[in-house]
Amino acid sequence: MLASRHAMHNINKFLIDVPTLKCYNATMVSPETTSEVVPTPQSEQYSKPSEQEQKSKRIIIAVIIGVVILLAALIFAIILLMQPTTPTDRIRDVFIIVVALESLLIGVALIILIVQVATLINLLQNEVRPILNATNETVNTLRGTAEFLGESVVEPVIKLNGYLAGISRVIELMGIRKK
Repeated sequence: MLASRHAMHNINKFLIDVPTLKCYNATMVSPETTSEVVPTPQSEQYSKPSEQEQKSKRIIIAVIIGVVILLAALIFAIILLMQPTTPTDRIRDVFIIVVALESLLIGVALIILIVQVATLINLLQNEVRPILNATNETVNTLRGTAEFLGESVVEPVIKLNGYLAGISRVIELMGIRKK
């Protein structure tokens, strides 16, 4: 444990003590170019969460607090209803109401889910399909262009190289030029 703390201290010291790094690619391209200096990221940049992360944390905390309050209210209601003077008819009625509220929430969730699925289907049909069709058309055009270049440019160059190699070999065999 002590060794890992020591190693982490050395790493943190390294990150804080080194103010800049030389750009590796700039020095490798050509020796006469000056190397760029890239500042190292400070540990403060990593410790500050973004606005999106803060917002999502607030939402999660709000949901957890809401669930805890709801459970506390439910437990309090059950304790009140469990008093000896409370008739069981009331308990049954309260649970029927709770089940009705739960089914209402499930119904709302299903409606939201159906709307989201309909939106997704609309997105796929009206936006993604045209993009795919355009992409297929572009690929077919590129395929035709590649075939045209293969027939018009590459094939004649290959034939010319073959003829030149044959002529070169004939010249070598005649003894005009040596290998």
